Amino acid sequence: MDVVLRAVHDSDLPVFFRQMNDPESLRMAAFVPRDPADRAAFDAHWKRVLASDAVNRTVLVDGDVVGSAAVYGEPGEREVTYWVDRAYWGRGIATAALGALLAEVTERPLYARAAADNAGSRRVLEKCGFRLSAHDRGFAHARGEEIDEVVLRLDA
Repeated sequence: MDVVLRAVHDSDLPVFFRQMNDPESLRMAAFVPRDPADRAAFDAHWKRVLASDAVNRTVLVDGDVVGSAAVYGEPGEREVTYWVDRAYWGRGIATAALGALLAEVTERPLYARAAADNAGSRRVLEKCGFRLSAHDRGFAHARGEEIDEVVLRLDA
Protein backbone atom coordinates (compact mmCIF):
# COMPACT_ATOMS: atom_id res chain seq x y z
CA MET A 1 0.00 0.00 0.00
CA ASP A 2 1.51 3.30 -1.16
CA VAL A 3 0.33 6.38 0.82
CA VAL A 4 1.39 9.71 -0.68
CA LEU A 5 0.37 13.34 -0.43
CA ARG A 6 0.00 15.79 -3.29
CA ALA A 7 -1.47 19.24 -3.85
CA VAL A 8 -5.26 19.39 -3.85
CA HIS A 9 -6.78 19.38 -7.34
CA ASP A 10 -10.25 20.73 -8.13
CA SER A 11 -11.19 17.19 -9.16
CA ASP A 12 -10.58 16.04 -5.56
CA LEU A 13 -13.33 18.24 -4.13
CA PRO A 14 -16.32 16.07 -5.15
CA VAL A 15 -14.58 13.11 -3.47
CA PHE A 16 -13.97 15.15 -0.29
CA PHE A 17 -17.62 16.27 -0.32
CA ARG A 18 -18.84 12.66 -0.57
CA GLN A 19 -16.45 11.53 2.17
CA MET A 20 -17.51 14.22 4.60
CA ASN A 21 -21.17 13.28 4.23
CA ASP A 22 -20.79 9.79 5.63
CA PRO A 23 -22.90 9.79 8.84
CA GLU A 24 -20.52 7.60 10.86
CA SER A 25 -17.49 9.68 9.83
CA LEU A 26 -19.32 12.89 10.72
CA ARG A 27 -20.24 11.58 14.16
CA MET A 28 -16.67 10.50 14.85
CA ALA A 29 -15.15 13.79 13.63
CA ALA A 30 -17.87 15.70 15.54
CA PHE A 31 -16.54 19.19 14.75
CA VAL A 32 -17.80 19.64 11.22
CA PRO A 33 -19.70 22.35 9.33
CA ARG A 34 -23.22 23.14 10.49
CA ASP A 35 -24.65 21.55 7.32
CA PRO A 36 -22.13 19.24 5.64
CA ALA A 37 -24.63 18.56 2.82
CA ASP A 38 -24.61 22.25 1.77
CA ARG A 39 -22.53 22.01 -1.40
CA ALA A 40 -22.39 25.79 -1.93
CA ALA A 41 -20.97 26.29 1.58
CA PHE A 42 -18.51 23.44 1.01
CA ASP A 43 -17.32 24.98 -2.27
CA ALA A 44 -16.99 28.44 -0.68
CA HIS A 45 -15.02 26.96 2.21
CA TRP A 46 -12.58 25.18 -0.11
CA LYS A 47 -12.18 28.29 -2.24
CA ARG A 48 -11.08 30.18 0.89
CA VAL A 49 -8.89 27.31 2.10
CA LEU A 50 -7.08 26.93 -1.21
CA ALA A 51 -6.47 30.69 -1.41
CA SER A 52 -5.03 30.81 2.13
CA ASP A 53 -1.51 30.12 3.33
CA ALA A 54 -2.60 26.74 4.70
CA VAL A 55 -0.74 23.66 3.51
CA ASN A 56 -3.46 21.50 1.94
CA ARG A 57 -2.80 18.02 0.63
CA THR A 58 -4.78 15.21 -0.91
CA VAL A 59 -4.12 11.76 0.53
CA LEU A 60 -3.68 9.08 -2.12
CA VAL A 61 -3.50 5.33 -1.58
CA ASP A 62 -2.21 3.44 -4.58
CA GLY A 63 -3.26 6.45 -6.69
CA ASP A 64 -6.83 6.72 -5.33
CA VAL A 65 -8.06 9.81 -3.46
CA VAL A 66 -8.88 8.66 0.07
CA GLY A 67 -8.78 11.90 2.05
CA SER A 68 -7.08 15.16 2.87
CA ALA A 69 -4.58 16.57 5.33
CA ALA A 70 -3.67 20.15 6.17
CA VAL A 71 -1.82 22.54 8.42
CA TYR A 72 -3.53 25.90 8.96
CA GLY A 73 -3.65 28.88 11.28
CA GLU A 74 -1.38 31.56 12.62
CA PRO A 75 2.32 30.88 13.27
CA GLY A 76 2.82 29.50 16.77
CA GLU A 77 -0.81 28.33 16.83
CA ARG A 78 -1.00 26.27 13.65
CA GLU A 79 -3.14 23.13 13.72
CA VAL A 80 -3.22 19.92 11.75
CA THR A 81 -6.36 18.35 10.42
CA TYR A 82 -6.98 15.26 8.34
CA TRP A 83 -9.84 13.20 6.95
CA VAL A 84 -9.67 9.65 5.65
CA ASP A 85 -12.58 7.89 3.96
CA ARG A 86 -14.17 5.46 6.43
CA ALA A 87 -13.64 2.57 4.01
CA TYR A 88 -9.90 3.01 4.69
CA TRP A 89 -9.97 3.31 8.48
CA GLY A 90 -7.80 0.97 10.55
CA ARG A 91 -5.08 0.47 7.93
CA GLY A 92 -2.51 3.01 9.13
CA ILE A 93 -3.33 5.44 6.32
CA ALA A 94 -4.09 8.43 8.55
CA THR A 95 -0.86 7.85 10.48
CA ALA A 96 1.18 7.59 7.27
CA ALA A 97 -0.49 10.67 5.77
CA LEU A 98 -0.02 12.76 8.90
CA GLY A 99 3.60 11.60 9.16
CA ALA A 100 4.22 12.72 5.57
CA LEU A 101 2.57 16.08 6.26
CA LEU A 102 4.70 16.59 9.37
CA ALA A 103 7.85 15.81 7.39
CA GLU A 104 6.84 18.50 4.89
CA VAL A 105 5.79 21.13 7.45
CA THR A 106 8.64 21.25 9.95
CA GLU A 107 7.60 24.27 12.03
CA ARG A 108 6.73 23.57 15.63
CA PRO A 109 4.78 23.68 17.79
CA LEU A 110 1.76 22.29 15.97
CA TYR A 111 -1.59 21.55 17.58
CA ALA A 112 -4.46 19.17 16.93
CA ARG A 113 -7.95 18.83 18.33
CA ALA A 114 -10.20 15.79 18.49
CA ALA A 115 -13.42 14.77 20.15
CA ALA A 116 -12.37 13.25 23.48
CA ASP A 117 -14.11 9.99 22.59
CA ASN A 118 -12.40 9.70 19.18
CA ALA A 119 -9.80 7.14 20.27
CA GLY A 120 -8.74 6.39 16.69
CA SER A 121 -7.81 9.98 15.91
CA ARG A 122 -6.06 10.40 19.22
CA ARG A 123 -4.04 7.24 18.53
CA VAL A 124 -3.00 8.58 15.10
CA LEU A 125 -1.86 11.86 16.63
CA GLU A 126 0.07 10.17 19.44
CA LYS A 127 1.81 7.81 17.00
CA CYS A 128 2.99 10.94 15.16
CA GLY A 129 4.43 12.45 18.34
CA PHE A 130 1.59 14.68 19.55
CA ARG A 131 1.02 14.75 23.31
CA LEU A 132 -2.05 15.75 25.28
CA SER A 133 -1.74 19.39 26.31
CA ALA A 134 -5.28 20.44 27.31
CA HIS A 135 -8.93 19.56 27.57
CA ASP A 136 -11.65 21.77 26.14
CA ARG A 137 -15.33 21.75 25.26
CA GLY A 138 -16.93 22.83 22.04
CA PHE A 139 -20.17 22.61 20.12
CA ALA A 140 -20.10 19.60 17.79
CA HIS A 141 -22.51 20.17 14.90
CA ALA A 142 -22.44 16.48 13.99
CA ARG A 143 -23.78 15.61 17.43
CA GLY A 144 -25.93 18.66 18.04
CA GLU A 145 -24.40 19.34 21.46
CA GLU A 146 -21.37 20.59 23.31
CA ILE A 147 -18.84 17.81 23.87
CA ASP A 148 -15.43 17.27 25.45
CA GLU A 149 -12.41 17.58 23.21
CA VAL A 150 -8.69 17.06 23.63
CA VAL A 151 -5.95 19.39 22.47
CA LEU A 152 -2.64 17.80 21.55
CA ARG A 153 0.69 19.49 20.85
CA LEU A 154 3.73 18.49 18.81
CA ASP A 155 7.00 20.14 19.81
CA ALA A 156 10.39 20.09 18.10
